[in-house]
Amino acid sequence: MMMEVVGRRGGAGGGSGEWRRWAVLVATVWIQALTGTNFDFSAYSSALKSSLGISQEALNYLATASDLGKAFGWSSGLALLYMPLHAVLLLSAALGLAAYAAQYYFILFLRAGAAITVPYPLVFLVCLIAGLSICWFNTVCFVLCIRSFSAENRSLALSLSISFNGLSAAFYTLFANALSPFTPSVYLLLNAMLPLAVSILALPAILLCNPHDSHLHGMPKHDRRVFLGLYILAFITGIYLVIFGSFNTTSSTACTILTGAIVLLALPLIVPASSSCSHVDTHGPDPESPANHDDPQRPLLSNNHQTESGGTVRKTGEYQQQDCCCGTILEKGCVKMLGEEHSAKKLIQCVDFWLYYTAYFCGATVGLVYSNNLGQIAQSLHQQSRLTMLLAVYSSCSFFGRLLSALPDFLHRKMSFARTGWLAAALLPMPMAFFLMWKWQDGSALVAGTALIGLSSGFIFAAAVSVTSELFGPNSIGVNHNILITNIPLGSLLYGQIAALVYDANGQRMTVTDNRTGITDTMVVCMGAKCYSTTFFVWGCITFVGLVSSIALFLRTRPAYIAAASRSSCKHLNHVSS
Repeated sequence: MMMEVVGRRGGAGGGSGEWRRWAVLVATVWIQALTGTNFDFSAYSSALKSSLGISQEALNYLATASDLGKAFGWSSGLALLYMPLHAVLLLSAALGLAAYAAQYYFILFLRAGAAITVPYPLVFLVCLIAGLSICWFNTVCFVLCIRSFSAENRSLALSLSISFNGLSAAFYTLFANALSPFTPSVYLLLNAMLPLAVSILALPAILLCNPHDSHLHGMPKHDRRVFLGLYILAFITGIYLVIFGSFNTTSSTACTILTGAIVLLALPLIVPASSSCSHVDTHGPDPESPANHDDPQRPLLSNNHQTESGGTVRKTGEYQQQDCCCGTILEKGCVKMLGEEHSAKKLIQCVDFWLYYTAYFCGATVGLVYSNNLGQIAQSLHQQSRLTMLLAVYSSCSFFGRLLSALPDFLHRKMSFARTGWLAAALLPMPMAFFLMWKWQDGSALVAGTALIGLSSGFIFAAAVSVTSELFGPNSIGVNHNILITNIPLGSLLYGQIAALVYDANGQRMTVTDNRTGITDTMVVCMGAKCYSTTFFVWGCITFVGLVSSIALFLRTRPAYIAAASRSSCKHLNHVSS
């Protein structure tokens, strides 16, 4: 108790809490930047298919296995009930190390022509464990951001951290180009080693994480300026990777580019370093901060109607009912108040959750499946030489999409718009991109479509955490968000199966001989626009369904957002007048 009081009141304690939370944010940025190992699957998928001698359909099942690990994401929340954060982080790294090292080991033996047969179910299992480790890393980062920042800045911290996950493929491409640019299996080795290395590097900051730091009174003006600086730095990092990460370079040049990227990734350390040297008073009241903003259990938008006058509550409540009860469809299961905690049972009975689930299932998940198939898509369209550039485009645009998910928080004082409305707007480019590639299957359309899909899916991936917190409660996010992302393995299986069936139906059986091992195998190879034309059309129709679902979600939840914004404004005015 005494330590808590000192941490809140003492100048030194306040400064300590200030630099700790920024150090934790930098640590989550590093973890997210180097643990998105599922995004580089397309870089080695063709080599994996050739080494294992499997069909496109069987390869699709391996991609699904990685996504299937997310269906067991709830286990990370369970682990956090019995284990400290740093132990869960290291266990995540150990799972990833074991899974990717096993895949790399299998390929080495197969390529060496050893008399060994790797059972397909075993490969499937290690891919599943690899996907599970990614989900555990994400949960650790979410919890760290929620514990370290108050409600006003929590969504900004989450968006910034999640944004860097979109750059994982670009970072891994730089590492691969620097080490061995013509060996696809090097990605598996990097997937095994880098997450462990960054976990150990981030461990000191996580060990210093104090759950009570989120109780500290923040200075919205000061914190927003810091976040704005961090977002600008993140934008520069993304531009750097777009410009330099998409070129095929020599090993020495790649090392130079990689060094520059690592320097940019380390620059955010300036924030905790400067916070420890110069103390900012984060304990006094701020004129622009609503009362009670330091409560870490609050939703991302203020909605505690207990502090309002009865007239205000009745007015907003009546407005909600009038807008939400226009008909049976708009009334049943409608979210009445932002931040209300939903148990798992209550969640699956909520109509808004299923609209949200459908929008994610028919939106961002399709974009993820597209990235998994990007290697085969580029190969079939004779764009194999541009695969590195396409991966960099998808990764960078996904990153910028994730950065853009912070717009609602930066613009909330100037433009009040429901976060679910931003979600619907972000889904709009997705069907446009697939119909564009269906109509014009050439290199330019492929690049443009990849950019739009990366931008759209990236925004949804980052915004989804904040939307889940607002609609279904911040305290339940560990369980509820993992229930939401169960759509990813389902979509990966369904959409990947569609792509595989179309690919195999239009392909030809060819006998392929590995020059290094002399092993001869027969596999289906498809070349030309016909390989993915039907797939692009079907995926475009599916994402259109997601767009419609997101619009319905926006219309149903808009009254709750308006009511929450009204209450927040009243609190602000009352606080200023007093």
